[in-house]
Amino acid sequence: MRAAFPATTNLISYRTVLRISAIATFALLAACSGGKKEKKDADKGAAHHSALVEVAVAGEIRAPGLITGSGSIGAWQEAPIGAEVGGLTATAVLVDEGQYVKQGQPLLKMNDAGLRAQYSQAEAGVSSAKAQAVEAQRAYQRYKELFDKGYASQAALDQKEAAHKTALAQVATAEASRTEVGTRLNQTVVRAPVSGLITSRTAVAGQIVSPGVELFRIVRDNRIELNMEVVETELNLIKPGMSATVTNDMGDTVSGTVRVVTPAINAETRLGYARIAIPATAGFKPGQFGRGSINVGDRNVVSIPQKAVVYKDNRSGVFVIDTKNKAVFRAVTLGPVTGDTVVLRDGVTPGEKVVTTGAGFLNDGDTVTVGKAPAVKPAGSEAK
Repeated sequence: MRAAFPATTNLISYRTVLRISAIATFALLAACSGGKKEKKDADKGAAHHSALVEVAVAGEIRAPGLITGSGSIGAWQEAPIGAEVGGLTATAVLVDEGQYVKQGQPLLKMNDAGLRAQYSQAEAGVSSAKAQAVEAQRAYQRYKELFDKGYASQAALDQKEAAHKTALAQVATAEASRTEVGTRLNQTVVRAPVSGLITSRTAVAGQIVSPGVELFRIVRDNRIELNMEVVETELNLIKPGMSATVTNDMGDTVSGTVRVVTPAINAETRLGYARIAIPATAGFKPGQFGRGSINVGDRNVVSIPQKAVVYKDNRSGVFVIDTKNKAVFRAVTLGPVTGDTVVLRDGVTPGEKVVTTGAGFLNDGDTVTVGKAPAVKPAGSEAK
């Protein structure tokens, strides 16, 4: 009887272990099933989640059309000035940078002693040739009178006539030589080809002047202008004669006029130029950076609330809501700002919905839910 007791005890323990294992297995299966269901429900909920935003409708208003841009201030026409003769020493520099000169005014003098001597020699040559021509003419006249009376042959008369013509040719040659030397003598004085402002001087007294080397630089008539870069979509709106304003980095502003609009567009930058003429007396300098604003007249423009504008990758843009409630990012070109409203030059058409509140937290293509917002009134409609 004692030997059977341990066997019964072992049997009970074995059955207990089986029951515990079955319970654990069931619990594990139930946990896995519940986890998958919870994950499925969570994924389903996430799929229906969208950002809550407020929107405004892009409006269209009638406003003064201002086209703005920037560029460098430069000369209307700037010309380098050099000497036409070379190998001579500069004896006097008569003007300096920043000085206004008139056309024909002397700027630099060179040593002309050698050329003056040559000119005197050429003058003497002209006088000698003229004297010989007079003597040859008299000889021809005498022989002609003799020929008319029958005392001279035709051959002798022809010789005297040829000698007279040769003497006249020698006079012309001597005069041409004198003119050539006189021209070089006059060129020893460098003169202003046009009236204008001297913006650069490299000439130094005592230097050996070489022909064609720049000695001065002059701004013709002291006229300067802003070479304003303009996007190709707006260039055709600008016409010569339109009024404009130009501002430099120091905040100085001056009124100007569009002189010309370039007919070509840069193929890489898609920009053209409007050249705005400004008074030289305004204190602006060639080479300065400037900003321009051209009034092209009243026109219809698109306006949106300023808070709808966001910046992505250094680009200004807005999120437009499409028909599937997707937020689509569009790059825009900003125009003038009036109060809380900003004018757009491109990127959005009137009637499209743009995100105002919540735009800074969106990514391109996000699904959104439009909340109840009073902002769905067309932007800028108060101005109509």
